[in-house]
Amino acid sequence: MNEPKIIFEDASLIVVDKPSGMIVYPDGKHDYPALDAWLGEKYGAGAFHFVHRLDRETSGLLLLARSEKVYEFMKEQFQEREVRKIYRAFVHGVIQDERGIIDKPIGNSRGGKGPRSTKKPHGILRDALTAYRVVSRGQGATYVEVFPKTGRTHQIRVHFSSIQHPIVADQLYAPSRPNILGFKRLALHALSLTIQHPSGKEMTFTSPLPPEFVAAEAELRG
Repeated sequence: MNEPKIIFEDASLIVVDKPSGMIVYPDGKHDYPALDAWLGEKYGAGAFHFVHRLDRETSGLLLLARSEKVYEFMKEQFQEREVRKIYRAFVHGVIQDERGIIDKPIGNSRGGKGPRSTKKPHGILRDALTAYRVVSRGQGATYVEVFPKTGRTHQIRVHFSSIQHPIVADQLYAPSRPNILGFKRLALHALSLTIQHPSGKEMTFTSPLPPEFVAAEAELRG
């Protein structure tokens, strides 16, 4: 597993580039370091607050606040859907439309913890909206840029699975699909994040595409 990288830091914020395979918080199931512990060694325990999350297998940008006041300021931006997030993903199958919107509420597929679903979910249904555009296509797969408008757990993974185009190497939502394009990890990357800094300035952060994404696009284009 690669080391995380600090993309940006100042007195208010930290932006970290998380590698695929690294969990954010310890969960008792994995014996390798969590991002929380890695950052704790660098900044000190309790010196930061995660404003949002990424799945263990998803790589890319995470935003942290360095005080409770900044955390509340940034959290409100996420809740009001003012933060612009861009992801890249490879999905199974060929998507014909150049652009699309997936507007399907998400809930648990069974009571309590477990996979999320848009089909007869249990518990509370939460609205979820995902826009996307096609970057390139190839035999059996499509490379997409994704714009989640809400931030539900596993939203992008659930939404693309619901339209029969699950993300490549998704062991939870497409366990029977083969791992194609050389992927041994979930083919989902948090590419870009645009926020309003507490100073009032709009800022955009970008994570370089992982090498496996560059290689997969080259293979897809043939």
